[in-house]
Amino acid sequence: MPGLIDLNSMSVEEAAGNFLKCCGSVNWARQMAESRPFQTQQQLFDTADRVWRRLSEADWLEAFHGHPQIGEKTAEKTASAAHSAEARRWAADEQSATRHADPQTMDSLARANRDYHARFGYIFIVCATGKSTEQMLALLRQRLHNDPVKEIAVAAEEQRRITRLRLEKLLQGN
Repeated sequence: MPGLIDLNSMSVEEAAGNFLKCCGSVNWARQMAESRPFQTQQQLFDTADRVWRRLSEADWLEAFHGHPQIGEKTAEKTASAAHSAEARRWAADEQSATRHADPQTMDSLARANRDYHARFGYIFIVCATGKSTEQMLALLRQRLHNDPVKEIAVAAEEQRRITRLRLEKLLQGN
């Protein structure tokens, strides 16, 4: 995987493909590729945030669509086919706490996921890194009470955080 110098020297198409590993919005990936070269990692991160926040809700939903549902047993296999093997592996790693959760908690998570999707029309997005299954379930239940306008903003912020972690992994070759 590329470091910053390599990422800067790629064609727009190659760079956009690498950015898609970090975020499933085609528009975000294209804008990132066109924003190069980046002088520093911080400039890359700041640009990623700025581009993300300027996208439309449709672009956000496209990015959400690329994620497996929290708690899916086969997260590595079920992430969007448009995502690379790295992105699928990252998603599985990010949700690793669910691998060892008890069946009752997983059943509760599955029910809450269905309720969330029915209420908002997209899957529950949370930056799962470092969170237990119980913490993710509590956040999901709490966010079910948000109004749709607030929730799309919360989900978009969670996606931004996920993207940042994945950009770091991309640059580190993880």
